[in-house]
Amino acid sequence: MNKSELIEVAAKDAGISKAAAEKALSSMIGAVVKAVSKGDTVTLVGFGTFKSAKRAARTGVNPKTGEKLKIAATTVPRFTAGTAFKAAVAGKKAKKK
Repeated sequence: MNKSELIEVAAKDAGISKAAAEKALSSMIGAVVKAVSKGDTVTLVGFGTFKSAKRAARTGVNPKTGEKLKIAATTVPRFTAGTAFKAAVAGKKAKKK
């Protein structure tokens, strides 16, 4: 499913126009990106958590030449799926607390 297909489904399920669904989705994605880029964590209970993580510098290998190269340290976005999302993907019902 791509972004336009997601917008169609959201518009149909919410009973709103595709333009309104696109605006809402873009706003939500923008808010998550902005928060995570500042180092904050965004948690959507049952769905998952978006956060930033530091990746240490390491040595890599060019698969074509076998030459070793240095890969610099960086900060990357991470997503951890929530229990309800994991259960849905696995085809199980999520346990209620």
